[in-house]
Amino acid sequence: MKRSLLIFCILSFWVVPGAMADSITVRDMAGRDVTIATPPKRIVCLAPGTLRLIIYLGAKEMVAGVEAIEKRFPTTRPYWVANSDLNVLPSVGPGGPGSINSDPDLEALLSAAPDLIFITYLEKRKADELQAKLGIPVVVLSYGPFGRFDETMYRSLRLAGKILEKETRAEEVVAFIGNARKDLSRRVKGEGAETKPRVYVGGIGFKATQGIGSTETTYAPFDWVGARNVVADQGTKGHLFVGKETLLALDPDIIFIDGGGKGNVARDMQIKPAFYKGLSAFREDRVYTLHSYNWYMTNIGTAMGDAYAVGKILYPERFADIDLAVKANEIYTFLVGKPVYDQLKTTYGPIGVKLTIK
Repeated sequence: MKRSLLIFCILSFWVVPGAMADSITVRDMAGRDVTIATPPKRIVCLAPGTLRLIIYLGAKEMVAGVEAIEKRFPTTRPYWVANSDLNVLPSVGPGGPGSINSDPDLEALLSAAPDLIFITYLEKRKADELQAKLGIPVVVLSYGPFGRFDETMYRSLRLAGKILEKETRAEEVVAFIGNARKDLSRRVKGEGAETKPRVYVGGIGFKATQGIGSTETTYAPFDWVGARNVVADQGTKGHLFVGKETLLALDPDIIFIDGGGKGNVARDMQIKPAFYKGLSAFREDRVYTLHSYNWYMTNIGTAMGDAYAVGKILYPERFADIDLAVKANEIYTFLVGKPVYDQLKTTYGPIGVKLTIK
């Protein structure tokens, strides 16, 4: 009874028009027209990747509450590592991938007293229902397909930037990412296909940590340096589980292991040493580690750092001027406000080094 009364009282407060007369109407990523009193003062970010975009925009001071999952795994996402003081904010529900298109904790949401809610991947109908229940504007954002970098993220940044009066910062972030991709492309320009090593990445997280067979056919760090991904033509786009026999037949020249799956690969090596000896990259010490960027959607800065690491390994002369730690900190400082590479290194190990199993 008390719980219902609390929701009713807070809801009644929020459905009363506010004192601010200015408002804008935007079309969100679900195709909904949403009217918002501007500028919003208190926002809440729900579902995978939403808070990250707000941090990229430099709008941390507007955040009124965070999901519990953000607090439970504090060392895996650069935006949280750089802004761990968000931990003192109240929880607005559990969050997590399972929260997509699920009903949020209304009481926790209302207790944070937001005047705007950002959420990713919520269906149009459900977004309308949630907005009607709360009497608070709900704006749907998106990164595009799961596990891949997609320019949909640029549109979401610009949308949120317009709402939060951070349009200049949104354009700066889009330009920064675009300039890095141009730099990577310029460095590998003219590299003939016949001279490129055949590469593979394993250990990609997919609903949990995974082993060497978990990979991506469209892996951004490979795509940005024009690498020859041995699974690119496997008939699917995005995540793929590759069987051990298939991987032996493909026998990549160089293998990369995602930092999130490194422990799984290490355990598998103890159980099935013959399989790993059958891969020339393992026999000839051509296996390297990268940082995990698919953690609660795409950590763009980490994907960029991984791309520079892949480029430096595949084309050392073209990337001779790049110090990977310095480059990673340059990226993180711009996107999340602090040079947090050392903290990420503690979690995943150094980026772009040969795999060592203790």
